[in-house]
Amino acid sequence: MSERIAVVGVGRMGANMARRLAESGYSVTAVFDSRPAVAAELARELGCQSPDTLAGVTAVADIVLTVVSDDRAMDQIFSKKKGDSLLSGAKSRIFINCATVSPAIHNEVQKRARKAGAESLEACMASSITQARNGTLYLMVGGDRKVFERVEPVLKALSDGGKLLRYIGPTGTAAQVKALVNMVMNINTAGLAEGLGLGAALGLDLKALMEVFSQTGANSRVLVTDGEDMVNREHSCFFSAAHAAKDSGIALALARKARLKTPLAAAAYGQYRRMVSAGLGELDKSGVAELTFKGRGAKARRRKASRR
Repeated sequence: MSERIAVVGVGRMGANMARRLAESGYSVTAVFDSRPAVAAELARELGCQSPDTLAGVTAVADIVLTVVSDDRAMDQIFSKKKGDSLLSGAKSRIFINCATVSPAIHNEVQKRARKAGAESLEACMASSITQARNGTLYLMVGGDRKVFERVEPVLKALSDGGKLLRYIGPTGTAAQVKALVNMVMNINTAGLAEGLGLGAALGLDLKALMEVFSQTGANSRVLVTDGEDMVNREHSCFFSAAHAAKDSGIALALARKARLKTPLAAAAYGQYRRMVSAGLGELDKSGVAELTFKGRGAKARRRKASRR
C-alpha cells in the first residue's frame, strides 16, 4: 500500500472516506477543503498535511479523491486557467472524482487531466455518511478500464472489499447511472411523503400504514430509510433536499438531451426546489414531507413563531 492518497472536499463524506482509507493501511498524506479550519482539524486527527493550495495537494499524492458539491466546484479545482489547480504538477497522478456531478464535467475533467499527463475516473457513490465511515459505499466507476484496475484496491477498501464496487463503462456512464439512481430515489421519496401525508389527513394509523406499504407494491428502500423520519419530523441531514434538487436537475438535463419526457422526475424536482425556496434545503430529503403533511411547512413554522 505504497500509494500516497489525498482527499479534496472533506465534509462528512470526504472526511469519513479519508478515515476509512487510513484505517485500511493506506498512507493518507493530505486533506483539503474550501474551509481550511475543517481540513486542518481532520489533518491533526489523521496525522497528515492540510496544504494551503490544490497544487500542494497534488505534490504530495499519487491518487487524489475529490468530493465536491457541483459542476462549478469541479471546474474550479481542475481549473485549466492560470492559478491554483489540482492539475499543477499532475503528471502520473490519478484523480478519482466521487461527487454527483454531470457526465459532461467528468468528460471535461478527463480531457484536462490527460493533457496534464494524468488520469481521471468517476467513482459515483450511491450511499451515505455512515457507509463512508464503515467502508461499505456502493461505488459505480466510469473511465478507462486499465486505470480502474490500477486503483481497484483503493476502491475496494471503500466498498466492502469490492462487493459493492461496479465498473460501469467509459467516462460519463457512471455519472449517468448515478443521476438515474437519484432521480428514481427522489421520485420514491416524494411519493412516499404524499402517501403518508394523505394517510395522516385521513386519520389513519401511520405505523400500520407503513407496515402495509412494506408488504405490498408500495414498498421501497426509502420507506425503510425515511418513513419514520417523515412521521416523526426527524430530518437530520444525510442527503439534503438541496442536493436532491441538484441531482434531479442533472437527470432532467439528460432527459431533455435524449428528447424524453419525464413528468414524475420533473414533479419531484419541483418539490425539492420548493423546499430550497422555502429555506428548507438543508433538511434531509425526508423533509419533503413538510410540504405534504397538513399543518407543516415554512408557512406553518412562521405562524408558530409569530405566536410566541
